[in-house]
Amino acid sequence: MNNTRYITLKDGTQLPAIGQGTWNMGDDSARKAEEIQALQYGLELGMNVIDTAEMYGEGRSESLVGEAIQGRRDDVFLVSKVYPHNAGGERLINSCENSLKRLGTDHLDLYLLHWRGQIPLHDTVEGMEKLVQQGKIRRWGVSNLDVEDMNALLSLPDGKNCATNQVLYHLGSRGIELDLLPWQEEHQMPIMAYSPLAQAGTLRRELLSHQALQDVAEQQGAHPFQIMLAWCIRSGNVMAIPKASSREHAESNATAAAIELTSEQLDLLNGAFAAPSHKVPLDMI
Repeated sequence: MNNTRYITLKDGTQLPAIGQGTWNMGDDSARKAEEIQALQYGLELGMNVIDTAEMYGEGRSESLVGEAIQGRRDDVFLVSKVYPHNAGGERLINSCENSLKRLGTDHLDLYLLHWRGQIPLHDTVEGMEKLVQQGKIRRWGVSNLDVEDMNALLSLPDGKNCATNQVLYHLGSRGIELDLLPWQEEHQMPIMAYSPLAQAGTLRRELLSHQALQDVAEQQGAHPFQIMLAWCIRSGNVMAIPKASSREHAESNATAAAIELTSEQLDLLNGAFAAPSHKVPLDMI
């Protein structure tokens, strides 16, 4: 099975619109084998983007991913993230090298600043460019930055090399549609949407039980989670990276890429979960 939708990075790289997140994976040793199988099955289904971070389980997630991709590194577009307090100078280089060791690879396809901290963006960009020159990362980006921060980033030398911005985005959290999403589209910089399933609906408890979502799922012969993913990637400028800790979840996520929502179904969902009408702070978890 292959994803039927893709996003395109500024450098022309095409990636599937649904990838694999790993937040909270690797924390429970009893589930390790199942989680590794889920990631490997996800790769077989065409979800070749795997996203992790040094923060996730303080490296446990990266170690799990490293085991899952052993012997198949060339099949994976590998993403990790650096803590803000490590995002400059030698700390950035060391963080990257430690992530590479845990992942069992010599390079990352994409390395992200996890969120903005006290280290100046200039230092982070300089360090990221150095890592690119050293061959330790292929490209870099950011996470949890709003429009003001993105404008500050692009004003820097080499700031335009930012490949993506990874932010919270799901049917119940649509604030980025007012300004950040259009800004990203204008700058040919796709969004990576984390927690596109609102952490299995727990971020907005009324999501899964809402009649509109239930109706669309029934019309499509799909699970509400699949409808949420199809909705998230509808524009062609957003990649969703849901977590799947079982083979069944991986298959459900991969299948969602083929769902085409009708204009009537989109209207129904937009009516039930409207985007805010004014600027709101960037949602983060």
